[in-house]
Amino acid sequence: MAEKIALLVRARSGPGVLAQLTGAIARHEGDITSVEIVGIDGATTRVSFELSLPGTGEALLEEIQGLESVREVTRETSLMQIYGKRIIIMGGGAQVAQVAIGAIVEADRHNIRGEHISVDTIPLVGEQALAEAVRGVARLPRARALVLAGSLMGGEIEIAVREVRAQGLLVISLNMAGSVPEAADLVVTDPVQAGVMAVMAVADTAKFNVARLKRREF
Repeated sequence: MAEKIALLVRARSGPGVLAQLTGAIARHEGDITSVEIVGIDGATTRVSFELSLPGTGEALLEEIQGLESVREVTRETSLMQIYGKRIIIMGGGAQVAQVAIGAIVEADRHNIRGEHISVDTIPLVGEQALAEAVRGVARLPRARALVLAGSLMGGEIEIAVREVRAQGLLVISLNMAGSVPEAADLVVTDPVQAGVMAVMAVADTAKFNVARLKRREF
C-alpha cells in the first residue's frame, strides 16, 4: 500500500535542480500529488513535495540528501493532514465576513470530530479582479469549494464560474443581482447559511450531498 508523505527540500537555486529532485522521486516510484516552491533565500530555494510512495520513504530521503544540489531534506506532515480541505470566500468585505462566520463555526464543529477544513477569505471588488480570482481558485491546492459573496456579479465572473465548475470545484453564490447565481451550484440568500452549507458540502463527517438536493436556491 502506498504511503503518503511530505518532504521539504532546501537546495541551491539554479536551472535543473527541480528536475534532479523529481527524477529521484520517479526512481523510487513516487507519485507527486503537490509541489510548490515555498521560499527563495539568496542562493537557496525551499521546495515542498507531497507524494504517494511505496515503502517508508527512507531510501528516497537518503538519495535526495546525497544530491550535490541539496543542502537539507526533512520529512514533514502533509498540509492536507494539517489544514485539510479549503473553503475560499471572496467578494464584498461585509458579505465575506458574514459568510466566514458561518463557515468557521461549522468547520469548528466538524474539525472537533476529526475533520481538517480551513477557511480562506479575500475581499475584492471589480469584475476583472473577481474573474481572475475565481479562475485562480482552481489552481489553489486542496481548494474544494468557493463562495461568492457580493451584491452584484456577472459578465466575466459568470464565465469564470462555469469554467471552474467544469473542473470539479463546488461554487456557492449569495442570492445577488447579476448572472453569477444562474451559473453556481447553489444559491443561498443568508450569508451565514451559505458558509455553513459550504463546509457541510465538503465535510466527510456530514451527510449533506449537493447532488441529491431537489432545488438549488435557498
